[in-house]
Amino acid sequence: MSEHVHISTVIPTYNRADRVVEAIDSVLAQTSRCDEVIVVDDGSTDDTPRRLAMFGDAIRVVTQENAGVAAARNRGVAEAAHDWIAFLDSDDVWSPERIERQRTLLARHPEAVLLA
Repeated sequence: MSEHVHISTVIPTYNRADRVVEAIDSVLAQTSRCDEVIVVDDGSTDDTPRRLAMFGDAIRVVTQENAGVAAARNRGVAEAAHDWIAFLDSDDVWSPERIERQRTLLARHPEAVLLA
């Protein structure tokens, strides 16, 4: 596994209080942790902000006025500290080995510019 590959995770969310916790939990449970987790709250009006606050310093929350999922993703990329970005929708989850497998592939193929 190549730990020198630094990865920022970006999770855009809007009114997904009922699902976003599970998505974040799947990122934090990775066998190879991401270097940062950025959740962009795209102007949620439900309980999403309170649910995000429960994670404390484990994630970074960026709040913006509702501008749509593409704008939220772009904001997350702009806020990211690393060149490799892993996107996760707030109503989805990752398998525990996802980032570990991606780091291994990147180490084997340093010429890669995109992993799906």
